[in-house]
Amino acid sequence: MRPASNEAASYYFNYIDRVEGDDVLGVLHSQLDETVEFLSTVSEEKSRHRYAPDKWSLRELLNHVNDTERLFVFRALWFARGFEEPLPSFDQEIAVNNSEADAVSWNDMVDEFRSLRHSTLSFFRSLPEAGWNRSGVASGNSFTVRALAFITAGHVAHHVDVMRRLYL
Repeated sequence: MRPASNEAASYYFNYIDRVEGDDVLGVLHSQLDETVEFLSTVSEEKSRHRYAPDKWSLRELLNHVNDTERLFVFRALWFARGFEEPLPSFDQEIAVNNSEADAVSWNDMVDEFRSLRHSTLSFFRSLPEAGWNRSGVASGNSFTVRALAFITAGHVAHHVDVMRRLYL
């Protein structure tokens, strides 16, 4: 089932709404091959490209995608397992600035995405039914685990679109 409007802050529906249908596991799975295939067309040289001087390089953008996938899945794990303590915010600029992503090869980053997505799929596939409806607070916002699965898929869709439109 798709998340209801009260399962995440309205901002996150920018990602949730990018996911078609109700089968988020199917979308996460299909994105794996589609995204890796797309990312594999980018050369090492092109992966250093910035579409403007103050924007992230493609490597930094993919690093952000990888970091954020980890983050959303960690939040989903935390909430699904019944932890009640709120989780802190995530500042993407701090993360990117400290990643030194431009020093990591593009192929390694693509492999990292592939590995992360396999892990993401394993986690969500193994969730008990009750886990999908559990919720918690992160960055001062309430989320259900179901919403976080949709956000994970939608975030990748958003950034692949950004790569296609602005970088390539």
